[in-house]
Amino acid sequence: MQNEILLTLSAGSLRSLVGKPESGLPDIFAIPAFTERQLRLRGLNIPTDMMKGFGIQQLDKLRDSADRAGCPVLLLIEEKPIDFTDRTATWAETRQRLKVLGNAAAKLQCPALAVRCEAPQTDQAFELTAKGVKLVVQELDRFELNLLITPHEGLTEDPVKLTELIKKIGGFRIGSYPSFAAATKTGDADKSLRRLAPYAQAISASIQGFRAGKHIGFGLEKCVESIIAVGYTNTLAVDLVNVGPKTNVVKDIETAREMLGALTSPPEIEVEDFKALEALLEGGDEGAEAHE
Repeated sequence: MQNEILLTLSAGSLRSLVGKPESGLPDIFAIPAFTERQLRLRGLNIPTDMMKGFGIQQLDKLRDSADRAGCPVLLLIEEKPIDFTDRTATWAETRQRLKVLGNAAAKLQCPALAVRCEAPQTDQAFELTAKGVKLVVQELDRFELNLLITPHEGLTEDPVKLTELIKKIGGFRIGSYPSFAAATKTGDADKSLRRLAPYAQAISASIQGFRAGKHIGFGLEKCVESIIAVGYTNTLAVDLVNVGPKTNVVKDIETAREMLGALTSPPEIEVEDFKALEALLEGGDEGAEAHE
């Protein structure tokens, strides 16, 4: 039986509403309750730039807000690509930055951090990136934090190379954070998602808006079918990526939730199946045969 995939929200979808009290989102601390009560989604992926300037007090406040709302922070997303091949003086700064994010994730009781790798498609870059990521994974282990690699132009835009990189790094704290948009960009979304989903702790359902009841740009149905086909049972984040001045953010998120919910929910058991089960329980094999 298919397990139900948990639908969550990328908090970046709400950027245009945060800071506007009339929207119900006076600040970032209101996002968890708004997400759970208004949008009926059960977890958050938060881009790290939305927490710029945060100290321990703000992190504690956000964690407490998420706890009260029953809408935990499940993933921090570092949007700025990281050069894991770098071995200059800036490499130490990069590692320190990631340690700071690891500490922030621990404060939020968040289990994972997603990053992008800035590297060309060369064998040398592959080896250096693998070594750099492996070192960072080891350093983040103290926070019990998983590191997820988001597809990015260059070395990791090819899902084959990305899965090879994950295997090269090794261990249970490394994985992928694919998106429907990135998979579509490869030209074969089905193949890309089937390859990356087994390594994914979370997947971004990149929502580009709706027209005449259909998703713009690509079919959500095919993307969802691809991840279900390989047994994916983790989280799927509604991620509104095409927000313009006329976008009805809440409506688009709610539409996405309804569509994705229908696509990811396990099929309902028919009445006849219940009758057959009752017959089997009451009379064993003979009862089932009698029902037939």
